Amino acid sequence: MARFDRYMLSQLLWVFGFFSLVLVTIYWINRAVVLFDQLIANGQSAFVFLEFTALSLPNVIRVVLPVSAFAAGLYVTNRMANESELVVVQATGYSPWRLARPMIVFGLFVALLISVLVHVLVPASTGKLEKRTAEVSENLTARLLSDGAFLTPASGVTFYIRDIDASGALRDIFLSDARKSSERTDYTAERALLLRSESGPKLLMFQGLVQRLDLATDRLAVTRFEEFAFDIADLVDIPGVGARGVRQLSTPELLFPTPELVVETGQTMAALRYDGNARFGDALIGAVTPVIGFAIMLLGGFSRFGLWKQMVGAIICLILIQLLDNAITDAARGAGLWPLAYVPALSGFAIAAVALGASARPGLLKRTRTATP
Repeated sequence: MARFDRYMLSQLLWVFGFFSLVLVTIYWINRAVVLFDQLIANGQSAFVFLEFTALSLPNVIRVVLPVSAFAAGLYVTNRMANESELVVVQATGYSPWRLARPMIVFGLFVALLISVLVHVLVPASTGKLEKRTAEVSENLTARLLSDGAFLTPASGVTFYIRDIDASGALRDIFLSDARKSSERTDYTAERALLLRSESGPKLLMFQGLVQRLDLATDRLAVTRFEEFAFDIADLVDIPGVGARGVRQLSTPELLFPTPELVVETGQTMAALRYDGNARFGDALIGAVTPVIGFAIMLLGGFSRFGLWKQMVGAIICLILIQLLDNAITDAARGAGLWPLAYVPALSGFAIAAVALGASARPGLLKRTRTATP
C-alpha cells in the first residue's frame, strides 16, 4: 500500500478502537448493572458476575462495531479535511475513488471482525450463557434457601428453614402454599433435601405432615408422610435450557435447516434461511458504513463553518439504511425472500458510489445548483 493509505488506515484503526472501547463500555455498564442486581443480590459470587458479563460481550460488540466504524470514518475524514491533508493529496492527482481505497480496506477489516462474531463467537457465547443461566438459576441454596428467616419466593408462598447443616440437609422445614384461592396447604418436615430432575428442582421432605385447609368449607385434612416430594420450580423463576434459539444456531444450520431443527426452534425453513443470510448482510453493512461516511464527507467544497452538513447527511443515510433493514426483515423473513437480506448493504454501496462519483465531478454539482432557480 502507498504511504498515504497506510497513514489513513492507521488513523482509522486507532479512532475505531477508541470509539469501540467507549461504546462497548457504555453498553457493558448498562448490562452489568442489571446482572449485578440479578446475581450478586441473589447470593452469587463476583466470578459468576464476571463470567456472565464476558459471555454477553460478543453480542454487544457485534452491535457496536458498525456504529464505531461509521464514527471513525466521519472523524478521520473531517480531521483530514480541516487540516487540509485531503486537499494536498487531491492536488497530487488522487481521485475520490483512489482516496477511498484505505477506507474500503478498513471496511473489509470491520466486516471480517463482524463475521467472526456473528458466525462463531455470538452463537457459542449465547449457547453457553443460556446453559449457565439455567445452572445458576437452579442453585436454590444461593437464591432461595436462607436459614432462620421467613421467605416469600412467590406470591402466597411462605418458606422457612431453621437450619442448613454442613452436608446441605435442611432441618425443620415449614412451607405454606396459599396460591389457590380455594385452599391453603401447609407442609412441615423434620428434614429435607434438594434434588435436581429433568422437570426442575424438587424438595424431598422426610418425617412430616401436610395440612390442607378448604377455605370454602373450613375443613382441615391432615396427612402424615415418611417421604414427600414437592416441586419448587414454580416458586422461583427458573429458566430451563430448553430448545435452542436462532442466535445459538450455527450459520450452516440456518442456511440448510432440517425438519428437526424447524420443530426445535418453532421457526419456518424460510425464516431460518433468511436469518443465516442476514448474518452475511450484517457483515456487509459493517463494511459499507465507513465508506458511506467518507464518500458523503467529500461532497461540497471548503466551508469556514466546517462539514456539519455532510455529517448530518451521512447520519441520515445510515439511519435510512437501518430502517430499510428493519422493514425488509419484517417483510421478507417469513416469505422466504432471503436475497433481500443483502439489499440494505447493497443500497449502502450504491449511495457511496453515487457520492464518490459526484465528488469526482464537482462541476456537476455546481451546474445543478446554478440551474436551480
